[in-house]
Amino acid sequence: MTIPNLITILRLLLVPAVVLAMLQARWDWAFAGFLIAGISDGVDGFIARRFNQQSRLGAYLDPMADKLLLVSVFVVMGFIGQLPLWLVVTMVSRDALIVCAVVLSTVMAHPVEMKPLFVSKANTAIQIVLAATVLGELALVVHLDPLRPALILLSGVLTVASAAAYLVAWLRHMSGYGEGSTPDI
Repeated sequence: MTIPNLITILRLLLVPAVVLAMLQARWDWAFAGFLIAGISDGVDGFIARRFNQQSRLGAYLDPMADKLLLVSVFVVMGFIGQLPLWLVVTMVSRDALIVCAVVLSTVMAHPVEMKPLFVSKANTAIQIVLAATVLGELALVVHLDPLRPALILLSGVLTVASAAAYLVAWLRHMSGYGEGSTPDI
């Protein structure tokens, strides 16, 4: 158990606190929790690289903690009407599609190596900025009207583009295209 893994586990435990704060309209606490999670993500990554504390467990836990926080925040924001439901459904569907594809590949004895695509990294970055923007607006009682709609649209476009890119890569992998090489999915 490394220090970065402990930080990541604490970030996982922070998710229910952020969700509860959101459901109780404690926007200051929700925003603070979201920011702490973001900062701790950077800190655990820095420690892992700088002090050679990277681990296989951390390689799984870190993205899982990030995704759990982001999906949870988006679902609650959709539920309370702060984000459009079409965006939340698109985001959750994309993530479910990826998980199902990985499980199916493994069950069919044709496991796929998971490496984030550039479009996926851009998508995640925009989703984080969108979540932070909405939580910040609610916590600080400000309105960033031109920014939020633009981020929503960009997030939707990148989510669909990312899902399509992963689907194409997965279909190529499953059909045996380029046998002998492992596609990045």
